[in-house]
Amino acid sequence: MQDQDLVVQLAQVLYDRKASDIVVLKVSHLTVLCDWMVIASGRTAAQVAALVDAVDEKAAPAGLALRRSEGVREGRWAVLDYGHIIIHLFHRDDRAYYGLDRLWNDGTNVLDLPFDQSASD
Repeated sequence: MQDQDLVVQLAQVLYDRKASDIVVLKVSHLTVLCDWMVIASGRTAAQVAALVDAVDEKAAPAGLALRRSEGVREGRWAVLDYGHIIIHLFHRDDRAYYGLDRLWNDGTNVLDLPFDQSASD
């Protein structure tokens, strides 16, 4: 499975679990940390924790080994490091403060996702 297909599948899992503002960025030309970043928001700390579980349930069978995770217990900003893919799951109140979307978006690297996120929560 290609990386792009995999990150779309992970984004779909987040969408299915009611995450909001899901963004997938190809960042391999900007950093050596990873090739892809997936950024999404949850409404509560409990939802952020549930999103972490849902992503990991999808990632493991796809052959992605979780190398490191941070912030899962607090549910404010959880980071899941799968090597070439890093997932950032924010409580929506914290996401704007850190601005990762703006930091890693160079105007050419946002992946179009195959689902409609226009519905309001």
